[in-house]
Amino acid sequence: MTLFLVRHGRPLVERDRPAAEWELDPAGFDDVWSLRESGRLPEQAAWFCSPEPKAVGTAQLLTEGDVGILDDLREHVRASSEWMDDFDAVVRRAFAEPDLSAHPGWEPLAACRDRVLPAVRRILDVHRGEDVVLVGHGTAWTVVAAALTAAEPDLDRWAALAMPDVIAVPGAMLGA
Repeated sequence: MTLFLVRHGRPLVERDRPAAEWELDPAGFDDVWSLRESGRLPEQAAWFCSPEPKAVGTAQLLTEGDVGILDDLREHVRASSEWMDDFDAVVRRAFAEPDLSAHPGWEPLAACRDRVLPAVRRILDVHRGEDVVLVGHGTAWTVVAAALTAAEPDLDRWAALAMPDVIAVPGAMLGA
């Protein structure tokens, strides 16, 4: 059993809309199809995704099978459509001080973890012994991977994640 945390494909950025509303960019479909054909994802798995359009679109391109959409798998809430040139620095601040809001309108990263991690654990409990693919978001997956493996969040891996990309967490690291 392996947990596959898939970061969504490239979004169609609309600077005047919150990122949670962005759709998948059709110009990036080839990248998602390349991931599908890469062999990095299992042929048989239980699939779930965030309700955000870019995650749903990615999941639909990655599998022909059923995909459960779970609200708790959404990204670290950033309730602002304000464009940020220093986005990476603000996210790093969120990781450095997870109990605080790193920017006005942002959910503390600890709250994101406390929402997403129980949802992931419920999915893993129901699908014990099966591969599981979750399609969602880089920040949420970085926090979840750290929590599941009792490690510090890997900010270098977060910064290097492509759109789309995969963080694979083997069952042995999950206590499975």
